[in-house]
Amino acid sequence: MSTAAENKTTDYLFTFECPDRLGIIAKVSNLLFESGAFVTESFHYGDPQTAKFFARMVFNDHVLKSSVEDLKGKVGELAKELEMNFTIRPAGYRPKVLIAVSKYDHCLNLLLTKWRAGALNIDIAGVVSNHNDCRSLVEWYGIPFHHYPITRETKPQQEAQILDLFATSGSELLVLARYMQILSDDMSRRLEGRAINIHHSFLPGFKGARPYHQAHDRGVKVIGATAHFVTSDLDEGPIIAQEVKPIDHTYTAEDMVLVGHDTEAVALASAVRLFSEGRIFLNGARTVVL
Repeated sequence: MSTAAENKTTDYLFTFECPDRLGIIAKVSNLLFESGAFVTESFHYGDPQTAKFFARMVFNDHVLKSSVEDLKGKVGELAKELEMNFTIRPAGYRPKVLIAVSKYDHCLNLLLTKWRAGALNIDIAGVVSNHNDCRSLVEWYGIPFHHYPITRETKPQQEAQILDLFATSGSELLVLARYMQILSDDMSRRLEGRAINIHHSFLPGFKGARPYHQAHDRGVKVIGATAHFVTSDLDEGPIIAQEVKPIDHTYTAEDMVLVGHDTEAVALASAVRLFSEGRIFLNGARTVVL
């Protein structure tokens, strides 16, 4: 008689990107079929402008004919033919995330709340800040808090501390949860595709400082927030998620700031969730989210 342990199956996430061409899905699907990979989810997109193909698939191993490592080897051979970059990992994998914050805690608080509730499938390696304002909140959750003060003169040394913590903690993503420092070009390049920022405005409009005041001056009827990858171009990184809320002429700039706190927190949490689930693909200056 079989036991529950013997019947246990594991779900795997398979993501890949490659130059678009005829027959990609046919070749990949045939390989999975012949290997006994039971596909339960499949999403794909071919971008006619960039001529790139992106796919996100989930399969389980209950009828897999050999090991997952053997399947990775077979996919690797196909990847050479298709010029494909791919990953295969357990679907329940929890990436390690390092969070950076300054004084505002609304984005941080939602991330911590969702993480503790199990709504974000991540492991938080720690929180780093150039101020001590959020220390008590972070430590209440039992998460390491790292205070790295910064001045214009000490910026290179402070960024080196963050990069070292990122590496030694095994982090895969740096989340700037209203971290009110502009990352240097060097740090932005080193963390390309691995750092997400929240901009308290609906990009690409109202970049830089005081975006709510800019929006108020223009009489906008919706305000929003934009979660995007960090690049060396300020507020120009590929957009991942956006949130908006309607307003009217009675709202002051200060009212808009308060309403904006909700959109900022929700947009950033959504972007972190999408990253953790392997749904984001870089596509030049844009993203594909599957």
